Amino acid sequence: MTTIHGEVAAGFEPVREAFAENFVRHGDIGAAVCVYRDGQPVVDLWGGVADAETGRPWMRDTLQLVYSATKGATATAVHLLVQRGLLDLDAPVAQYWPEFSAHGKANIPVRWLLSHQAGLVALDRPVPLSEALAWEPMVAALAAQRPLWDPGTAHGYHGRTWGWLVGEVIRRVSGRMPGRFFADEIAAPLGLDFFIGLPASERDRLSRMVYQQPAVDLTTAPPESIPDEFRALVAAWRDPNSLSNRAFAVTDPAEIDFNSPEVQAAELPASNGIGTARGLARMYAALIGEVDGMRLLSPETLALATAEQASGVDEVMVMPSRFSSGYMLPTETNAMAGPQSFGHAGRGGSLGFADPEHGVAFGYVMNHIIEGSDDVRAASLVEAIRKSLA
Repeated sequence: MTTIHGEVAAGFEPVREAFAENFVRHGDIGAAVCVYRDGQPVVDLWGGVADAETGRPWMRDTLQLVYSATKGATATAVHLLVQRGLLDLDAPVAQYWPEFSAHGKANIPVRWLLSHQAGLVALDRPVPLSEALAWEPMVAALAAQRPLWDPGTAHGYHGRTWGWLVGEVIRRVSGRMPGRFFADEIAAPLGLDFFIGLPASERDRLSRMVYQQPAVDLTTAPPESIPDEFRALVAAWRDPNSLSNRAFAVTDPAEIDFNSPEVQAAELPASNGIGTARGLARMYAALIGEVDGMRLLSPETLALATAEQASGVDEVMVMPSRFSSGYMLPTETNAMAGPQSFGHAGRGGSLGFADPEHGVAFGYVMNHIIEGSDDVRAASLVEAIRKSLA
């Protein structure tokens, strides 16, 4: 039986119960969850092991890589620049990054990068991984890349390229790498335990990920056994030239070892944020209200940041998705607290979001990466929040 550590405010006991149940029934190995309500922490829990090989326990300050939940942190950095009058989302990207104008991209606005509408989900020629981690070669490749659809006419999840595209805009505008800007302007003032590019000094706190293989490989299953709602997606997975595959093959090799110290130390603003559930929840809490006297974005800036920009069937994920300027918005299949929620999920289960209607901010991080619809851990925690608020 996994021991659950931490604190829960009166009324939020269902979250503790759901968190414990995730270890018993839903596969958690090491994990943490944090919930803020009206700027104050009401849930702060952790448990399990940070390293399944050594048995090292998960501690209060254990750090976890959160994959695409990083995008919410990067989007927040962008909107801070907007609020300061340094960046206009409706201005052409090329105004800040002149090289980007190649191959008919001169009029693509910054907003389309954030909302996955630019058509730059893949590269004609993948970049060697070592060069992608060095930043400049990947940025140059994206500047020279032709869009794969007419920008602004469709949206498709820029799962990996988004970080270099949006991150380079941050770098050009602020004069700092995106991870450095986030550290200086967001993490340090708020006291967030969250990094985009992990310092060597923090490695001892880092959890090690474990990857679960799907129980059924849909790419090899007989077509008649695949549920109707997944057939288009499975067909895309089976096609090596589909955008669904090419979007995650922009480096050579395509598969990236996110347990690698070199990958964790690089700045990948789409996918290698490392932090605590507390850090994620506290950031989202400071987006919708004051936390210890500090608010990141004004209500006016936040309204513009979270307004829907793209919705419908996603060209990459081949299922419905909704995006604001950088944040995921609720759909039937993603777990957030209500229709006004915004945030971002990460591969394998991590999630951070805010729900301004209820004054709630949420962070969940874990080291057992479970792919597909069988993973109910974050959803069960969000359902427990709803129960607590009822």
